[in-house]
Formats: sequence, C-alpha cells, structure tokens
Amino acid sequence: MPALLNADDYRLRARRILPRGLFEYIDRGTEDEKALLRQRASLDAITLTPSVLTGHRERSLATRILDQHQAAPLVVAPTALAGIVSHDGETKLARAASRVGIPFCVSTQSVTTIETIRKGAPDARLWFQLYVWHDRTLTDALLDRVAAAGCDCLVLTADTAVAPNREYNRRNGFSVPYQPSLRSAVDGILHPRWLLGVLARTWMRDGVPTYGHYPDAYRSSVTRLAMADAVRLDGSIDWNDVARLRERWTGRLLVKGILSVEDARKAAAIGADGIVVSSHGGRNLDCLPSPADCLPAIAKACAGQIAVLADSGVRRGTDVLKYLALGAGAVQVGRLPLWGLATGGEAGAEAILRLLLQEMDTAMGLLGVREPRELEGRAAPPAASHR
Repeated sequence: MPALLNADDYRLRARRILPRGLFEYIDRGTEDEKALLRQRASLDAITLTPSVLTGHRERSLATRILDQHQAAPLVVAPTALAGIVSHDGETKLARAASRVGIPFCVSTQSVTTIETIRKGAPDARLWFQLYVWHDRTLTDALLDRVAAAGCDCLVLTADTAVAPNREYNRRNGFSVPYQPSLRSAVDGILHPRWLLGVLARTWMRDGVPTYGHYPDAYRSSVTRLAMADAVRLDGSIDWNDVARLRERWTGRLLVKGILSVEDARKAAAIGADGIVVSSHGGRNLDCLPSPADCLPAIAKACAGQIAVLADSGVRRGTDVLKYLALGAGAVQVGRLPLWGLATGGEAGAEAILRLLLQEMDTAMGLLGVREPRELEGRAAPPAASHR
C-alpha cells in the first residue's frame, strides 16, 4: 500500500470506505469533543530529549509486559463491532497482531466469539476486555469461556458506568445495537465496497450480525433496539466487585480507565496486576483530563508494584514513545488498527501496525535510544499531576 504513508492516510481511506455512521462511531468522541482535542494537544506539547553520539547501530522494541516477552510495547486495544469494519474483523486483527508479536484484546461486544477467534488465530496472544453484565451468573459463564479459550489476561473496563452522550450517533442513525433507518440504509448503499464486502458476506454466512459473546437466550442482533436487561452493562460495580473478580480470575487482571493516583493505588491494593491509564479515547466524558497529564504521577505511585499501560490519542510512533517516556510500560492502540482493517483487511491492519513500529524505531534512532526502557524521563516539559 505505497500511497498510505501515515495513520492519517489510512484514516482518510477508511472514511471513504466505511458508512458515515460506522466511521464516526470509531473516529469521534463525545459531546463537544473537547477531550479529543485535549488529549491531542497534551501529546503534541510533549518533547523528547535526545542523546547524541551514542553509537547504537541497532535498536530493539522488545519488552516484557506482565512478565511475558513481546516484540514491542504495544497492545491492540479492545473495540466493539470490529467484525463489521471488515468481514471476520476480530479474527483478522488477532492474526495481524500475532504476526507483529503483540497481544490482541478481544471486546465483550465483538461480533466474533472468543472461541471462533481462537480457532482462526491459534497462535495469537489473546487478552479479553470485560464489561460486567447485570446477571453476574452470565458474566461468570463468559469468564469460563474466556479462560477455556486460552486468554491469559482480563481487562476490566471501569470507566463506563452509563452510556456516554454521543449525539452524532443519533444524527447518523447509528446506535449500538444498530437501529435501522432510512438514513442508515442510504449510508450503506453509498458505500458499496463495505455493503457487499462486509455486511452482505456476514449476512449470507451468519445472518444479521450479533454480539457474539451474548448468551443464545439473550443474543441481540445489531439491528435490534433493545437488549434483555440481564446482559445490560452493570453500572453499579465497585471495588468490592473487583476484589471478587480477582479471586475468581486466575490469570492476569488489568483495570482500564484509571486517571487518578487514588484509583491506581486501590487497584494495586486489591491485587490487580496492572492498570490502563485511559480516557476511553475521549469517547466517554468530555471534561476528563488527558491521560498524558495524569500518567507521570500514577506511574510514580505504582512503580515496582503493578504494570502501568496507557492509551488514547495515538496517531504516530512518537506518541507511543511519549507515553513510554512518561512512565507507561506499554501502550494500547485502538483506532489505528481499525483504520487499517477498513482499508485493507488483515493486511491493512498488519501494515498500519508495522508502520507504527517503523516510526517508533526511526524516532528511537534519532533520540539515541536502544530500547524502550531508556525512554523514561526523557519527556519535557513534565506533564501536570492529577490526584
């Protein structure tokens, strides 16, 4: 794909291919989208101090996350409905991530089941993102399926107690689950590559796309407005629930959506193996601080106790390096792999991940850095602390 030289190139190509409703669901934020602007501005304001004449002929992006070796300090973040961005999209993401040598985090709200993804990507290192359902027995059954599929890390999303206010989704006639309308039908017809290559193929093979992980008795197609109350997201979960989850889940456990030192310390005290410093990509609450501003204080408070990951707003390899320099051990990327997936399927997802790695390697060479751990402390000016 020689014409696609950076993430923005992929984004613009994806915008032409995907229906407007689906593209904006992936791409946009919430309310006035100030959080999106804030996280971008905070990353842009960070500079990295180089060391010259270091004599490094080669560099390595390899690192250890949660006591496991991986090729780079990246994780493909969980995203809902990747399976309608490209046909079998979740499985394609898993295989692309595996070839790059990084984990892929499967969403509770994926179209493809964890079992099918595992079958289609047997060598992939799969993590699983958990939304807790109202019926906790159904959540427990899902956890059993996840463990049986060989997922070695559970990522509890803790920052979505209620559905966020995304007005553009209503204007576009796009909702989760998807509510059909004349506007959304015209939107699909105007994007025939997606309509025929993704939606029609899925419909012919499996019927109307569904949330794959929902139990058969409660499974809703993405064309149904309402879902059974039993599988609605439970906004009442608290730290006691996290403690019970820690007792039940024998693998690694991360808590995602941390933006304060206090919550980071609670996660560590309760036995979590790590946290993800995240503003949900600017998609949930518009008045949240930028993760880059919160990360230094959190990383300092958690040093030597638990793993600290970060996400939100990554567009360049240098954005990843900035998060690492601020104290993150790894960085999750969500929108970029989806843009690659929309543009070129599995090959597109792999290509955009490798582009990110190449940008990271080039920047490390110019910074005089041989491996990711040498980046810590090179960010200037220091980001503000939030407690």
